Amino acid sequence: MTNGRAIIANSFGTPEVLELVELHVPEPGPGEVTILVHAAGVNPADIKKLAGQFGSPSLPMRFGSEVAGVVQAVGPDAVGPMGPIEVGHSVIAYPVSGGYADEITVKASSVLPMPEGLSWPEAANLLATGVTAWHLLEATGVGEGDRVLIHGASGGVGYTAAQLALLRGATVVGTASAANQTLLTDAGARAVVYGDGLADRVRAELPDGVDVALDTVGTDEALDVSVDLVSDRSRIATIAGFARGAELGVKMLGGGPGADPGRDIRTAARPELIALADEGKIDIVIARTFPLEAASEALELVRSGHPGGQVALRPNDH
Repeated sequence: MTNGRAIIANSFGTPEVLELVELHVPEPGPGEVTILVHAAGVNPADIKKLAGQFGSPSLPMRFGSEVAGVVQAVGPDAVGPMGPIEVGHSVIAYPVSGGYADEITVKASSVLPMPEGLSWPEAANLLATGVTAWHLLEATGVGEGDRVLIHGASGGVGYTAAQLALLRGATVVGTASAANQTLLTDAGARAVVYGDGLADRVRAELPDGVDVALDTVGTDEALDVSVDLVSDRSRIATIAGFARGAELGVKMLGGGPGADPGRDIRTAARPELIALADEGKIDIVIARTFPLEAASEALELVRSGHPGGQVALRPNDH
């Protein structure tokens, strides 16, 4: 075994409880791979885990469900979803546990080839948001000709969902702050500002009606506007507004109470997302990167709700 730095928390709370420690990195066993981490995605789920919203995992807790890096060692039968894995391969690993680290040993079943043309931070932010966006589209049957409203369309999941819906031949209207309108219009979507009068602004963009609504923000406004505009509640889905979503009878997806985790859909989406990224069809906006020792600062930026893109740690960028 080797040693490496990792981020842990010995208690639940807010990002300031995170600690940088030295931990053993186990040698890879059968069907396992050790990866030198060049970037780790920082996601809202890490904040929820730290706050104890996913139950009570044993302490100390590790964080980081997605990494990009280079394979350092492989155990016997190290075969990933897209083929055998070898030392020296540039890879993405998702889902993993403990990605905020210099090195991590993971199951080969989580390891996929890194797409050409992506930076380390981009690669480390492709799959966690990507599979969630994919699940939203699959659960609501988004296809050619659909008129789709996406709440929070400039966020990580929302922006990927907008791009995927456009690739499927849908017309997309996305809500975003005034500062993020251009991001959406540059991608081919139509953009509206959230807030009072939202339903009327969406109707102005889609006078023939809205077929699908995808909520990534979880506000009452997002869900109430969705049920106002979309008649078929099986074509409304939320990944964040579980209490209101349950009241309204819309689809709830992900890790919340009463939500469908969609594991099979999300697992199957990974190679599809890798292929789209390889073809340059998915754009990932990186707001900032941080060194590993600044993990608390990175999580705090994500917790603010307005990071301006996705965030990554760079453990071996020194």
